[in-house]
Amino acid sequence: MTSTLSTTAGRTDDADLTALGYQPTLHRKLGRYASFAAGFSFVSILTTIFQLFAFGYSFAGPAFFWTWPVVLVGQLLVALNFAELAARYPLSGAVYQWSRRMGGEVVGWFAGWFMSIAQVITAAAAAIALQVVLPQLWDGFQVVGGDPSLASPTGAANAVILGAILLVITTVINCLGVKLMSHVNSIGVTCEIVGVAAVILALFSAAQRGPEVVADVSVVTTSDLGAVGAFLVSGLMAAYVMVGFNSAGELSEETKNPRKTAPRTILSALIISGIGGGLMIIAALMAAPSLDDGRLATEGLPYVLTAVLGTFWGKVLLVDVAIAIFVCTLAIQTAGSRLVFSMARDGKLPASARLAKVHPKRGTPMWPSIAIGALAVGILAINIGNSALFTTLCSVCIVMVYLAYLMVTVPQLLSRFRGDWDRVGQTMPAGLFSLGRWGLPVNILAVLYGALMVINLSWPRPEVYDPSGEHGILLFSAPIMVGAVLLLGIWVRRNLRVRQNKAAEVLDPANPAG
Repeated sequence: MTSTLSTTAGRTDDADLTALGYQPTLHRKLGRYASFAAGFSFVSILTTIFQLFAFGYSFAGPAFFWTWPVVLVGQLLVALNFAELAARYPLSGAVYQWSRRMGGEVVGWFAGWFMSIAQVITAAAAAIALQVVLPQLWDGFQVVGGDPSLASPTGAANAVILGAILLVITTVINCLGVKLMSHVNSIGVTCEIVGVAAVILALFSAAQRGPEVVADVSVVTTSDLGAVGAFLVSGLMAAYVMVGFNSAGELSEETKNPRKTAPRTILSALIISGIGGGLMIIAALMAAPSLDDGRLATEGLPYVLTAVLGTFWGKVLLVDVAIAIFVCTLAIQTAGSRLVFSMARDGKLPASARLAKVHPKRGTPMWPSIAIGALAVGILAINIGNSALFTTLCSVCIVMVYLAYLMVTVPQLLSRFRGDWDRVGQTMPAGLFSLGRWGLPVNILAVLYGALMVINLSWPRPEVYDPSGEHGILLFSAPIMVGAVLLLGIWVRRNLRVRQNKAAEVLDPANPAG
């Protein structure tokens, strides 16, 4: 009986996809938990807070905690809009598809272009995080002799090696099929959730001060950046962490009953990550041996955990963090491959015919996974030995993610103003996620938040982009990179259209395209 119901539901989902203009080619294997895991593992609070706690604390001290709920509320505004879109357009390559269907072909193409480039860079940034963990478990993982710190040239070089190996493994898993990927991802997310809970309980049980510690503004008020400036810079930590919750939407064509499943999992991935991350931060502040010995600002969360848990249990937790980094990289690459596949299926990328192919037995787009893995390794290779590698990659890729999000929420807002949004809603099945009369104000606030965050992320601060003060041009890494990606996108899109027009002329010389 269960098998019959599952088959019937699958046929309904496939018919729904056909009505949206595409024939089903991907294998619909993901249930609700696997869909949730895709978004949760992309955010990966155990990975990112572990990496970035020291960054946030160094600028604002204990008060940096308050940047977390601010960013969580802002991203929740975005996620609520995405949840509505996931119910209306349950398609692979969600950001590209949503933007295209509301803002037109040009806006949609650039949303997909920015997001795909960002996901390549994000995969590279996630993969090098192994350097923070593995050499602490065993010094044999430090293949390149010297200082294992990610901020040192030898540590950065070793990070490239470890990251490249990880990307090869995730590429192989993605090529073997969505079922294997989802099993690996779900197991990894379960381990991460258990690890997060264990960290929170351990730190709270070892608390040396009360929760009022978050009211300590001494670092903020004495900062050379000024109180507001210090708070804004420290908020970049939360901005780096809370992205990627849209991954559940990226896998819609492989999810069962996606119109109902994807909106729920987009929101639950962000909300659970937000609550878990907030508790981890406040627990760490309460349990830290000292707030002013400088170690929280340089060593961050690993310092607190080692002091509280000791060497053995600290290493057990490091294994869990390594698992979280692994599934985080896997989830990023998976989401990116579906975005590339979706664009290629519409003929919107070079080598679209190859990138749009789906393996007949495995039901997975192998070439997009291979392309993203290879490009991510290439990004690591050209940065080998760069001690500012991690912060630079994080900052640049998150700027592009926020820009891609704006290319969804701005057209969505314009659609609401034109009345198009209501007309689309009238044709939707009953009971789907909808903000109703709250849609317009939530959408307006989401756009304002996104725009302000892009400015904050891109601001040319030496503390973020050129901490050594040796390369002034790095101050403008974000706008330079965004400009370069934009110009490259214009060139790629124009050349693609020229080739398509020439192909059309060959097929029908009496009626040339264009």
